[in-house]
Amino acid sequence: MSQGILEMLGSMATLIFAIPLALAGGELVFRGNLPVGVGLLAVALAMLVVDRYVTTPGDLPVLIASSVVEAVARPPDEE
Repeated sequence: MSQGILEMLGSMATLIFAIPLALAGGELVFRGNLPVGVGLLAVALAMLVVDRYVTTPGDLPVLIASSVVEAVARPPDEE
């Protein structure tokens, strides 16, 4: 699935916040503070999963418009 520029920038913004959390969580796990480290790793993973798979109210107009365009403008059949 290809992403537009705005979706790519949104994913990059999520990564900007998730990577430091994951690094801090890994460091804490390595130092022996398992509950906090695993918690930070879980939060970083949840940020990435929510960004990728959860539909937000801002995504609904794009989804509706793309389905309408697909229904109206079908590609020509190859002979």
